[in-house]
Amino acid sequence: MSAGKVLVVLSGCHSIALCKKDNSKIDQDTGFLLQELAQPLQELLDNNFEVTFASPGGEEPRMDPISDSALWFLGNYAELNREKALLNSLSTSLQNPLPFHTLTETALSAFSGIFIPGGHGPMGDLGNDQELGRILSHFHEHHKPTGVICHGPIALLSTQPFAYKGYKVTCYPNKEEMANEVVWGAKLERKVEDALREAGAQVEVAAAPLVPKVVVDRELVSGEGPSSALQLGRGFVGLLREGVKDEL
Repeated sequence: MSAGKVLVVLSGCHSIALCKKDNSKIDQDTGFLLQELAQPLQELLDNNFEVTFASPGGEEPRMDPISDSALWFLGNYAELNREKALLNSLSTSLQNPLPFHTLTETALSAFSGIFIPGGHGPMGDLGNDQELGRILSHFHEHHKPTGVICHGPIALLSTQPFAYKGYKVTCYPNKEEMANEVVWGAKLERKVEDALREAGAQVEVAAAPLVPKVVVDRELVSGEGPSSALQLGRGFVGLLREGVKDEL
């Protein structure tokens, strides 16, 4: 028997713009990070939750090519292949996500929670998507669990006015983003940590790089990065199973 339905929101971006020192722009291939989608998905499926995928215009999401590497799994090819096999088993629905505009209030009422994985893709489209703001507002106003990880929290900024002002949240930290920029030889137009702080969220990040960190505040559970994916999935499932009580 199904434990409930979860909406999984993915970016439609396959690249993001970076700015070089001479102010010229380059495109960096991106998408969702394998671990950050697969590990929470596995937790949801293992606990009998059904998943439905959505993207801004129904675009097919793309996996960030950097995450399709044993380096991200510390040489654990078995885990890499297991996660890829999981996504392959969901390929029909993953390749045909629902466009945001089709998710009416009636349709949204059928979902128990919403999850947004990271990778740099969300930086290109989810933070200012008005339809996503409407969707997230539904889950916020009905106190239904919302899970975000890494760059996924940028999507919270799509709510206008910002619905998560004062919330404690974690995300991909500036110090790790700056390391990416050194490798790229170019900079992002904005960083997720900075953007959330400026909007009024209480951002918490781990003291050291790659240390798992998960933060829960009311109906929102957030994870810092790929090393937090399993913990984030378990925390999200925990909120879904408990049910978040309406606040008076």
